[in-house]
Amino acid sequence: MAKTSIADVIVPEIFAAYVIKQTKELSALIQSGIAVQNDKLDDLVTQGGKLINMPFWAPITGDDEVLSDSAALTPAKITASQDVAALLIRGKAWSANELAGALAGSSPMAAIGAQVAGWWARKEQAVLISILNGIFGSALATTHVNDISAGTGDAAVISGNAILDTKQLLGDAADQFTAIAMHSAVYTTLQKQNLIAFIPNARGEVDFPTYLGYRVIVDDGCPVSDGVYSTYLFGAGSFGRGDGVPVDLTPVETDRDSLASDDILINRRAFVLHPFGVKFTNTTVTGATPTNAELATAANWAKVYEDKAIGLALLKHRIAPNAGA
Repeated sequence: MAKTSIADVIVPEIFAAYVIKQTKELSALIQSGIAVQNDKLDDLVTQGGKLINMPFWAPITGDDEVLSDSAALTPAKITASQDVAALLIRGKAWSANELAGALAGSSPMAAIGAQVAGWWARKEQAVLISILNGIFGSALATTHVNDISAGTGDAAVISGNAILDTKQLLGDAADQFTAIAMHSAVYTTLQKQNLIAFIPNARGEVDFPTYLGYRVIVDDGCPVSDGVYSTYLFGAGSFGRGDGVPVDLTPVETDRDSLASDDILINRRAFVLHPFGVKFTNTTVTGATPTNAELATAANWAKVYEDKAIGLALLKHRIAPNAGA
């Protein structure tokens, strides 16, 4: 009986590019405009190092001066600062036994290959949530968080007013918000209230849901604890995303354990997913590059942009009134 081998399914040079391309297409982060693919970040990923430095000029400050015929203007200076992103190097291996394929009548390795890009897209969503946990744990806790969860009655529950109060944290810069991410339970609650609208695409087909004009991203990775949910507002391009292949990193390998009749697919990736304006400090990282738990550690993040330039905000709320309230 003829069997499909891994060599028939996976061509490493083609597969690596396919995974990167498909991951971009499948990612809700990219589709929503939250995370923008950045060619410069793509290039920086390939240049080595655990951290990616992104210097920038700080806004000029100071008051204007009244012109005088007896005194000169006082020159001011512009200062440089630096945003820092963490390089993420991740990998995964899958194996399939040819007997399983023979008995199933189809190739399990082909099925694995078809699902890899979607799997990585879900892993990027998990990375994003970990980063949000980290940056809102300390760096943005006092400036970009609206916590109504301890309120009485409906004052603790998500509502249009609560979202508007949250976007107001950025004042006159709030118009940069374009998307909102929420847990599926929150999404269902808003659906029951008939508050979710669906926007048609260019062909007139219903495309994606919106709430108060913000594109909705539903992800059960959004934290919930003791009935308190985290719902996030994002500005367009508030995250930068980059992919690349550093020197000596083999993105795709195939192998075979002949004695066990196992085909093996190994996929490695180097990428960046970074919230602009909040630098990664690498304070508690123990390995070569950070884990999701380390990305979620508040001590690893510090604010470097002025508040209104950071297009992120968090609403902590409930979906039902507090018991007894």
